[in-house]
Amino acid sequence: MSKLTIVANITCAPDKRDLVRAELEKLIAPTRAEAGCLQYDLHQDNEDPDRFLFFENWESRELWQDHMAAAHLAAFRSATDGAIAEFTVAELSHIA
Repeated sequence: MSKLTIVANITCAPDKRDLVRAELEKLIAPTRAEAGCLQYDLHQDNEDPDRFLFFENWESRELWQDHMAAAHLAAFRSATDGAIAEFTVAELSHIA
């Protein structure tokens, strides 16, 4: 099984930027401690501060799916309900 790279784009409502950023930052420590997490980095767009991006690398898709079912992700979804304008995820297979 090849390594899985995830690029998650999160765009928030402008009046919810501080809330969303704080909640995204709460995900970092518990996610980095999860089995299979190789990299979990949060970025904020320099030109559009309402846009955030997670760049992630996982040992396998199955371990990433475990992450997606984790309690801290459920807490994030609850805390940011109505604050996220757009959320997209790209799953990429590592080639080299």
